[in-house]
Amino acid sequence: MIVDLNLHGKKIIVIGGGKEAQKRINSLLKQDCNITVISDAVNTQINKWGKLKKIKLKKQKIKNTKFISEFKPNIIITTTDDDKINQKIINDAKKKNIIVYSSDNPEDSDFSNPAIIDFENMVQIAIFTGGKSPAMSKKIKEKSEKIFKNIITKEDIAQIRIQKRARNIAKEIIPFQKDRKECLRSIMTDNDIDQLIKDGQIKKAEKRAITILRNWK
Repeated sequence: MIVDLNLHGKKIIVIGGGKEAQKRINSLLKQDCNITVISDAVNTQINKWGKLKKIKLKKQKIKNTKFISEFKPNIIITTTDDDKINQKIINDAKKKNIIVYSSDNPEDSDFSNPAIIDFENMVQIAIFTGGKSPAMSKKIKEKSEKIFKNIITKEDIAQIRIQKRARNIAKEIIPFQKDRKECLRSIMTDNDIDQLIKDGQIKKAEKRAITILRNWK
């Protein structure tokens, strides 16, 4: 089962400062969560994120799991090349009911990381092997990405943005969920909006959507 977690405001600890840690951090940066990286050494990109205040850096070598009590994280991701410390982190995190992932041990981890095809952070398609073969997930992602780029258009992305804004307004002015769904569906299938999007007149398309919302009964 693939689940998209809401990580807004959650405390995430990433152990390690290499390429694997960088990859995990990069996916977390879009989630509006609080990321702390603990490692005695970090690569150039992770160090740059630290200087930009996108993440917090704590430069120390992990020898035990005392950091769990210190930081009280919601999720721990460990990417070190020390199998023993990775396993200890997994075991101790689970004892404290903390979600944990180890890049070298997906079988004992609480979740796996699918390969993600991302379209402007609006549409995400996951290629998932359940941790059985991350390498094959990546390979299939690269093959699938070429296909999906011909399926998901710029117009689709624009419609999603309009739907997002319309949905927020609808929650304020249309009290019943059933009516909101009908209204949003009418916006999505509106020929004038569709044509405006195709013509690149996104602002006019948004205004048209808001007009439909305001006049909805």
